[in-house]
Amino acid sequence: QVDLVESGGGLVQAGGSLRLSCQASGLTFSMYGLGWFRQAPGKEREFVAGIVRSGSNTGYADSVKGRFTISRDNAKNTMYLQMNSLKPEDTAVYYCAARPSGTSRVEVRDTAYGYWGQGTQVTVSS
Repeated sequence: QVDLVESGGGLVQAGGSLRLSCQASGLTFSMYGLGWFRQAPGKEREFVAGIVRSGSNTGYADSVKGRFTISRDNAKNTMYLQMNSLKPEDTAVYYCAARPSGTSRVEVRDTAYGYWGQGTQVTVSS
């Protein structure tokens, strides 16, 4: 059974930082491409950042480029999202996702991911 558990969300003021973690179990972590997605109230889920299984390639939504950094530690079965210079529009539930992948391409389509965490709330106050 694959299990993805996010943590690290919370309430932060605009301009602040948070670090999200996604702990995975039940899969061969290093064989999976990973992604962070978010969903704000009344909006569709959107891609935030992705990383290939080796960690050698990453991709970001334009809205977070230069502020967010995705990384992974395959020895710890954990993925991270460092979020700096947070803005009120970053407020959303953040989800981590995994997909078995043999490519070096970052996948931005949520439909391509088969495993999802339960989400963690990030709230940025102005």
